[in-house]
Parts: sequence; C-alpha cells; structure tokens
Amino acid sequence: MLSFMNITKAVSDENRIRILMALHAHDELCVCNINELLELAPSTVSKHLFLLKNARLVKVRKDGRWMHYRLNRGLEASKIVTQALDWIVQSVSDEPVIKADREKLARILSVSLETACCQ
Repeated sequence: MLSFMNITKAVSDENRIRILMALHAHDELCVCNINELLELAPSTVSKHLFLLKNARLVKVRKDGRWMHYRLNRGLEASKIVTQALDWIVQSVSDEPVIKADREKLARILSVSLETACCQ
C-alpha cells in the first residue's frame, strides 16, 4: 500500500507530471535541463525529483557534480510503477503544456555542449 500512496502523491502535481513526460521523451535528462524547462527554483525542482524518486518512478545517476534522471523502466521497475507510467503517458501526451514542453526541451537540448550547464 505504501508504494501506491507514494505514487499517487508523486503524480498529484502538474510539474511532476511534466518532469515524467520530459523523461519519457528523452532517455535521460540532467537536473539543469529540468530546471530550465520548468523555470522553477532549483530547490523546488529538487523537491519534485525527490518525491518522484521516493515513489520509484525515476532513477538517478550521479556524474561528477551533476545528477541525471530517467524513468524507472525495465526489469527493475515494479508492476505498479510500470502501470502508473504507462497510464500517465497515455493520459497526458496530447496536453498543450506537454507539447509545449517537448518543443522547449528540444531547444534547451540543442544548445552546444560547451555552453550546457552539466557538461
């Protein structure tokens, strides 16, 4: 039951849904890319990512001083996590804010590696 409660809490915020959908569109994103996408304070983004990680919806990889996030998919993901992620993707893929985020993230990621914050 705790897993279910953590997931429902994690997906109860629009910004966390936006993060999940951004990660769905890209294999992995640096926290700086997520900050730039959401235009929120880094501490706020960190709180959102903590809740998503706590619900096991995302996985994190540390690379030097940067944290990279990805969806928790595959064999290591529980059935409830897989079902939750599938439901979210099916439910909100066509929402205007998600479409706008895809376009904005494409611009963010097109920045040259020399000027990217996490390189």
